[in-house]
Amino acid sequence: MKQKFEIKKSAVLLLLLVVPGIVLIFLSKADHKFEILPYYGEKELVWAPEADVPDTLFHRVPDFSLTTQEGEQVTFADFEGKIIVADFFFTTCPTICPIMTKQMTRLQWLLEDPSYDDVHFLSHTVDPKHDTPEVLKAYAKEQGADLTRWTFLTGDQEYIHELGFEGYLLSTMEDEMAPGGFLHSSMFVLLDRDRHIRGFYDGTSTKEVDDLVTDIKMLKKQEVMRPSEIVRK
Repeated sequence: MKQKFEIKKSAVLLLLLVVPGIVLIFLSKADHKFEILPYYGEKELVWAPEADVPDTLFHRVPDFSLTTQEGEQVTFADFEGKIIVADFFFTTCPTICPIMTKQMTRLQWLLEDPSYDDVHFLSHTVDPKHDTPEVLKAYAKEQGADLTRWTFLTGDQEYIHELGFEGYLLSTMEDEMAPGGFLHSSMFVLLDRDRHIRGFYDGTSTKEVDDLVTDIKMLKKQEVMRPSEIVRK
């Protein structure tokens, strides 16, 4: 009886040692697939002669030339290699902007680990006549913005509104009937390093901003994946 028990015990131990190894080998050879974030905006199929297959050109936010809270002129080249989270607001907004700014401030806290130093925040004012660089700088300080990672932008009003509509695919306009005189979207926009739009998130919603954090992590993970591991949503 004792001998049978010892044999059974040995068999169980052997299974405990062998089975995990087999599972690991199976997983390592399996063709894993991971979903990636979608691309937003119009896309165009173009022929790639070197590959002899069609390629897809996705919508890109166009380059811009705007002025920061420091009074410096910047373009997208100044944020090259960055993942961007962008929004549109104005400092005297009496409705959604204070909530959006608080959520953006929370977002910079959520992403304060050095591994997220490649994420940059851009806030474009829709009321540049009032929101001068000096006003934006005072506002940023009041809101606790980390200006090494968060840039406030101003410039020509028509130019900014067109950038919002044509580039970021957001509604931005002057409207004397609207609270504060302007209508603009509450959305935060996620751009990848090539200025493709990869997500929209309600900047007044804690849940959606949390979703944005998750998607930033997914985007960074996607960048190191092999093409065979990727499945589009």
